[in-house]
Formats: sequence, structure tokens, C-alpha cells
Amino acid sequence: MTLSRQKPYRGVFPVAPTIFHDDGTLDLDGQRRVIDFMIDAGVDGICILANFSEQFALTDDERDRVMDAVLRHVAGRVPVIVTTTHFSTAICAARSRRAQDAGAAMVMVMPPYHGATIRVGEAGIEAFFRALSDAISIPIMIQDAPVSGTSLPAPFLARLARDIEHVSYFKIETAQAASKLRTLIELGGDAVEGPWDGEEGITLMADLDAGATGAMTGSGFPDGIRQIIDPHFAGQRDKAALAYARWLPLINYENRQCGLCAAKILLKEGGVIASDAVRHPLEHPHPKTRAGLIEIARQLDAMVLRWGK
Repeated sequence: MTLSRQKPYRGVFPVAPTIFHDDGTLDLDGQRRVIDFMIDAGVDGICILANFSEQFALTDDERDRVMDAVLRHVAGRVPVIVTTTHFSTAICAARSRRAQDAGAAMVMVMPPYHGATIRVGEAGIEAFFRALSDAISIPIMIQDAPVSGTSLPAPFLARLARDIEHVSYFKIETAQAASKLRTLIELGGDAVEGPWDGEEGITLMADLDAGATGAMTGSGFPDGIRQIIDPHFAGQRDKAALAYARWLPLINYENRQCGLCAAKILLKEGGVIASDAVRHPLEHPHPKTRAGLIEIARQLDAMVLRWGK
């Protein structure tokens, strides 16, 4: 049995970008090619409609079209996590029910927030996730990321895991993630089925050492991430550390230089997609930054640069 078929879910679950034509309209054929590349590159699962998917730039209709196209095309080959974040409890619950009905294995949700100042306290966050859990029967992953501007202390997350039925996975991408993961695992016990690494794997090695069982990275080089995670899971930490050192320049280039554009740049360079367009007002990095990304990926023989050629 492969990792992707096991529960709890573990392994490499990259975020798939949303693919556009040059004119900004959805390219669902390109979307399907990205999914095929990711599966060929060895992912254990896929996440869609996350921030790295430009979910904030999609209409509700476009979200549904992407979700339906991806879930139909995956056809059960790997589990798919659908991001259903919304400030409204009712809308988030409705999105999550629709994702479940379409075949999602899990939903990923950020705590409710809006803009720079509108936040919800712990009592409201708990009520939000309790209502979400009551609405569905698949696991919920809480995304703990700085973009929400919401403090989610490890003891609070552990309590949510213990007290709310389907809250069982946590993507930790805050500062000092490894320490937070250790505390979450210690306090949450068996209720924390999936303590996961995030932020494109920039802290992956430390997070694995802390007990992370999954990684939600960018989609440009899952074959490289597998070279780190697989030996670590097999107890070969030294081999994992060497692989992490080898791939870290590319991980860093994505995280610190190119952001969500990185995967699309690599996918286009490798012939997987026809356009690496992002939605305005997002912009691509400087051409020399783009060239630097591709250069490092080529030195590492990343599968993405040869899959579509």
C-alpha cells in the first residue's frame, strides 16, 4: 500500500497552481496536465484552491470549475485536499460540503479573518470550526499561516483537535514552526492525526525532526521533496539531510524570490503548460530572477523541466 492510500494521510501533498491562458481565463486542459505531472512526480496527494493557487483571485464559479475538473481527472489516483476558506461560517460550511460531495479527501481552512484588522477571538474560532465539523464527515486541516494575522497557540489548536471531531490536521507555517509542532503533538496526542509542514518546505528538515508527517509545498519539484521525506520516514536522517541541503537553494528561491509564480515558471519551461500567467495585479518576478530559478532547477535535474518535452 502506498503512502497516498494510507490514513492518516502523510507524505508530499503539494499545492497545485490554477492555470490560466495568457488572457487570464481558466486553462482547464493545462490544469489537467499539471495534475498528471504531479502524480508522475510522486506526490502522495494534491491540494487545490489554496493561496498558492491564487484562490483569492477566482470567482466562485471558477472555483467550482477548477475543483470539479481536478477531482474528475484525478479519479481517485491520489487524495485531494480542497481549500474552502471563507470568513463566513455558513459559506465555508457550504463550500466544504460541496467539496466533500465532489470527492475531496479533506478540506483545508484558515481561521476567519478579513483585511488587516478584522479578526475573531478564540471562542469565535472554536465555534466556527465546530460548525464546519458538524457540516461534513471528512477531515479538516487548519492552516496556521501568518497571512491570516490570527494567533493560534499550540495549546488552543490541541484543544480543537481533542474537542472537535473532524479537526485533526494542522499545517504549521508560522515562525518557529518546529517548536510549535512539538508542542502540538505533545498536547494533542492521538487527536492530532496530521502535524504538517508548510511554507513551501523552507523549514522542512526541522519540521520533520519535530514530528511532521506531511508537507504541503509548491508543485514545481515534488520529486525533490520526496528525496527528503522518504529517507526521513525510513529512519535515514543523514540521507534526508543531504537531500535537503541539495534542494534547499531551489526551495529558498521559490519561498523568498518567486513566490507563487515559481511553479508556473517551471511548469511552462518544462512544457507542461502553455502559459505561466498570473492574475493581475500579481506580477512575475524580474526576468533575471526567473532565469535564476530555472538555472537551479536544471542543475538539480528537476523532473518538471523534462516531463512535457
